[in-house]
This record gives sequence, C-alpha cells and structure tokens, in this order.
Amino acid sequence: MAFDFDLLVLGAGSGGVAASRRAAVHGARVAIVEGSRVGGTCVIRGCVPKKLLMYAAQLGEGFAQARGYGFDVGDSHFQMPRWAASKATEIDRLEGIYRKMLAGSKVELIEGWARITGPNTVQVGERTFTAQHLLVATGSSTVRDSIPGIEACATSDDLLDLQHLPSELAIIGGGFIAVEFASMLARLGPKVSLYYRDRLPLRGFDEMLRTAAASALQAAGVELHPGSAPLRVQQADGGFLLVLSGDRVRDFPWVLNATGRRPNTEGLGLETLGITPNDQGAIFVDDEHETSAPNVYAIGDVTNRINLTPVAIAQGRAVADRLFGKGSRQMNWAQVASAVFMLPPIATVGPTEAQALAAGHRLKVFETDFRPMKQAFIEGHERTHMKLLVDADTDLVLAVHMLGADAPEIVQSLAVALTAGASKADFDNTVAMHPTAAEEFVLLREVSRLAPTTT
Repeated sequence: MAFDFDLLVLGAGSGGVAASRRAAVHGARVAIVEGSRVGGTCVIRGCVPKKLLMYAAQLGEGFAQARGYGFDVGDSHFQMPRWAASKATEIDRLEGIYRKMLAGSKVELIEGWARITGPNTVQVGERTFTAQHLLVATGSSTVRDSIPGIEACATSDDLLDLQHLPSELAIIGGGFIAVEFASMLARLGPKVSLYYRDRLPLRGFDEMLRTAAASALQAAGVELHPGSAPLRVQQADGGFLLVLSGDRVRDFPWVLNATGRRPNTEGLGLETLGITPNDQGAIFVDDEHETSAPNVYAIGDVTNRINLTPVAIAQGRAVADRLFGKGSRQMNWAQVASAVFMLPPIATVGPTEAQALAAGHRLKVFETDFRPMKQAFIEGHERTHMKLLVDADTDLVLAVHMLGADAPEIVQSLAVALTAGASKADFDNTVAMHPTAAEEFVLLREVSRLAPTTT
C-alpha cells in the first residue's frame, strides 16, 4: 500500500515537533497535525509564559532588595496589561520560529483537529491522510471535573491571559502549577490563599523540599490551608464560594483551578485501533514508546509517565531514530532532572529519600541550609536548602535536591555528574568555586544521618 507519509504526528507541541523534524532529517516523508497554535502547552501557555511571569515577580523583589544595596528606588507597581502585551509578542515570535523550523525541515504542517479513523488513517476536517506510522503527541489539559463546580474557575491558561490581577484569590491544588503561581502572584500584589489535600505541597518531591517550599510560601505571604481541599465550588455575586469541611465557607473574587492535568485522548479515535486509555486517559506504551496497536506510537504527557517537556522531546527523537535512523535507544528514567519555578526555585535529580530507601539503598544523607550572601547583606530571611543522597555501600551519589536561588541552573549541571555515575569522592575531590552557593555541594563532609537509622 502506498502511504501519503512515512510518519504522521498528531500534535505540534515540543515533543511532536522534535519527532517530526528528526524523522525528516533521516529522510522520512513527514506531516504534523495541529488544531491550535504550533508550539504546544510549554511554549504557548505553559513553561515559557510562566517563567516570564516568574521573572516579573523576581524583579519586584529586586526593587525592594536594591535599597539594601545602596540604590534609591521609588515606588514600583506591576502593570499586568504591559506584561501581557509583551508576553503575547514573545509567544507570537516563538510560534513563528517553530513554524519556520517545521518548514525548514520540510515537515508538512496540516492545520486542524485530527481523528484516527482506522489503521494508518487520519481525518482532518474533510481531508483524509494515510501514513505508515502514527505518532500521538497530543499532550494534556487541565482537569475540570476534580471538584463539583470547579469547571467555572480559571485555569493557568486563563491566568496567563489576564489583563488585570484580582486583589485576592484562592488557588486549589498543591502541585507544580499551584505552588509556582502562588509564589509568583503573592509577589505581584494579590493576597493568595492555597488550598490542597495533603499535609504539605508538592507531593512526590523529597520531604526536605516540601517542608522548605511550605516555609518559603508562607514567608511570601501565601496563606496555606493543608488538608483543606474544597468539597465544592459555588459561583456567587460575581465571585466564588469554597465550601470546606465542617460547614466552613470562604469567598473569593477569583479562583485558580490547579488540580492537575489529564492526557488529551478523548475524541482521537483510538478505539478504531483497539487502543484503550487507562482511567486517567493515558495511553500505555512499552519501552520503545509503541502502543498496543502496530506502528502507532505515543510520547509526552499523553502517556502520563514523566510529564516534562525535555522528556517528550527526547522520547520523540528516540522514536524517529528507531523508525528511520540507525538502531534505537531507550530513555534513562533514573536521572531526569526537574524544577519548580517558585521563588526561591526548587530543582531535583534522582530519587527522594523515601524512594531510595524503598529501593533498598542504605543511605548517607548530607544536608545543609544557610542564608545566602545576597540575603545576609540586606538582613533578608530567604534560605537555601541542599541535600545529597549517597549510597552507603557504593559511594555513588544517587540524588541532588535543592531549594534556593539559581537551583535549576546548579542542579542541571550536577545532573550530568549523576548521569555519568559520580561518587561522593568525586564531589569531595572537586575544588570549590568561591563565593558561590553551588560550592556547598562539594564541601559537604559531615554525614547528617544514616538511613535507615541503625542502633
């Protein structure tokens, strides 16, 4: 059978674009289908605009700190419309770059919503296309049914398009999105209350990071409500009522739904291929990213494995290399670094202490926390927290966890060392760069504790 394309990609987010371009480099005939803007969640409505808002919040703090460094700084007020206009211009620029990259790679862009109608066949509007291989890279979107009534609340998409910030707001959720926006918004003017189900925010992160994050949020003025996920949300008088346990009710003019994301699989026509997503809507794939249907692959958030943009990109390239290049390679899931862009930010690579213990490791735990020089000079209260997990039997460094200024930049570099199999001796034998915060990772000499504790 003659196909229109060798590879047809559903979704022009970071993972889909990376896969299509890599396949085209190998000489494949490639098309990519997108019903919204090219660039996906990360570029258009996620990582990039979110970090631009983080920079705004950071600059606001900088004005206050500048006085302690000898500058005369007048009153400063954040103007959301100016930021929003600049953000829109930047996102337009980035989308244009993505479109040019696809065109330059000779990847055909098909604009419209795709639906799989059978093996090797996809319909987009009135047009039908065939391909030898299909790659599903449709990403995820905000869960809108986690709590009764929450569908009326704003999402992070809506927040990043606001022209004016409310004076007070509530955020429901305790994950990446909830913590990041709570941290930023509290520095940009609104009074922020954070409601989440667990005892600490950022479930799945190391206990040290979770505790430090909660303290940092409180220091920024965020009102924390652990164990207080609303039972339902009601609209009232142009605002919202959060109905809590014990017949408690709180009213807010604006509420952000940050209760998680769900893979975008509904309406794709996966059933025509015999693919059944799980209860969360995710597509199961094997180590080669292949689904239960032959010649059909899936990458990124739609698989709900490690939902990070660089992971989707690496997965997409791995699929393209396997199908059209030479040989294949599997993802290294053990050393995927991640960051939470709150202020101060969090970065981590490797297992949490609890995960390492559950995997059977005997640990030497090295921890430190201190007030950085920049903060000490102005009598600030912000602290940096660092943690190394070392296998007590092999001396290998298993994990690096950090909350503090420049944490993502520092941990990204250290992730290379962990991927290369660095030992604690390698860290100890590295000459420190002074004065930096990063040097503390190579100066940790005293074991904070052994885990599990021995008597």
